[in-house]
Amino acid sequence: MVVEQVLGTVVGLVNTYIVSHLGASALAAVGLCTQVNGLLMAMFAAIGVGSTALVARHIGADEPKEAEWVAGQSLILALTVGIVSAVPYLVWGPSVLLLLGGADDVVALGQSYLLALGTTMPLMALLYVGNAALRGAGDTRTPMVVMGVVNVVNAVVSASLVYGAGPLPALGVLGAGVGAAVSVAVGGVIVVVTLLRGRSPSGLQVTRAALRFDRRHTLRLLHIGLPGGIEQMAIRLAQLAMVTVVNQLGTAAYAGHQLGMQLLTIAFMPGFAFSVAATTLVGQELGRGSPQRAETSVHVAAWMAVGVMCGIGGVAFLLAEPLLRLFTDDPAVVVQGYYAMRGCAIIQLPLAVYFVLSGALRGAGDTRFVLFAQAVSIWLIRLPLSYRLGLTFGLGLTGVWAAMILDMVCRAVLQMLRFRRGAWKRLKV
Repeated sequence: MVVEQVLGTVVGLVNTYIVSHLGASALAAVGLCTQVNGLLMAMFAAIGVGSTALVARHIGADEPKEAEWVAGQSLILALTVGIVSAVPYLVWGPSVLLLLGGADDVVALGQSYLLALGTTMPLMALLYVGNAALRGAGDTRTPMVVMGVVNVVNAVVSASLVYGAGPLPALGVLGAGVGAAVSVAVGGVIVVVTLLRGRSPSGLQVTRAALRFDRRHTLRLLHIGLPGGIEQMAIRLAQLAMVTVVNQLGTAAYAGHQLGMQLLTIAFMPGFAFSVAATTLVGQELGRGSPQRAETSVHVAAWMAVGVMCGIGGVAFLLAEPLLRLFTDDPAVVVQGYYAMRGCAIIQLPLAVYFVLSGALRGAGDTRFVLFAQAVSIWLIRLPLSYRLGLTFGLGLTGVWAAMILDMVCRAVLQMLRFRRGAWKRLKV
């Protein structure tokens, strides 16, 4: 899972690296589009969370047919949501980017990136939700291999089209969008074929019967997944609100902020991977009637996440400037990115705790509390303090990141208190 999540991040990191040499506007455009993409992918997360938790519970309870039906309904929902979510990319792209405070040159570049990505949104939904179902069944290798293929396709296509390799045209930012779109389309097809043919080592197979709409399984998916989706939507909306704050600091500040975020997302992804591991293991162990083994799994995952993320964060803290200069030689962007890199490094400890414990609670079906903790912390701490510290008091990115660190500490504490109470061990899903 760690390797898979890192590979998922590398897609954005590679595109950031490729376009960063086109200037600050291109870098800011890709970063802004990444924020928009994250918002819409929250809808995929709603289905993915429910799929992982329920498939894991049925696999643990030795109910493969029920797991198959859950996976089948997940794919139907993913395809539907993917089609709907393509509309903002294809129709309202420029308006969304302007709403987020993008400058005219940034919006012009970002529009082409969103158009390219919007054409393959249904397959992107199938990629992420299909991988979630496989993880719930205990198969983490197939999603890892698929994301490896996605990375290779993205790197080759993007690098070829951004600068124009051989007879191919130099498309700039549009080329990066085409590379991302083609790569997720290939990944989506591979995952669907794997599930339909039962090629996964877990044995999970989605038969034709399981692809017929089933009200009971769909409602169970939504019961678990909707709070998770709303939670992710709240996070993404908060991130977009943060974008409007950072954009007021200037294009260089936003480009540096986004570059720092992209680099240290590599540290975030292991945390997310351990979170998904906790979701899967808690679901499977509760399905087997072993709450103590579920709790032990969470403790191990938390310590491992802290070790990995703090290690990566420490390296990034010490090597912030050299890492930034690999991507850009714009001194203004490097200065701003330095603040973002240091902030991302400091946030790793509470972020690791939050990732694992929230994943554990999702695996048990306690998604509503995770949503509550997110909403309280983000909207009452992060956003007000970001505006006050970053703009009102003139601290810039330093103030913005201070608010983000306090937000994450609050979330980690709330999840710890909930987990220690132990009510999650008795939830029925």
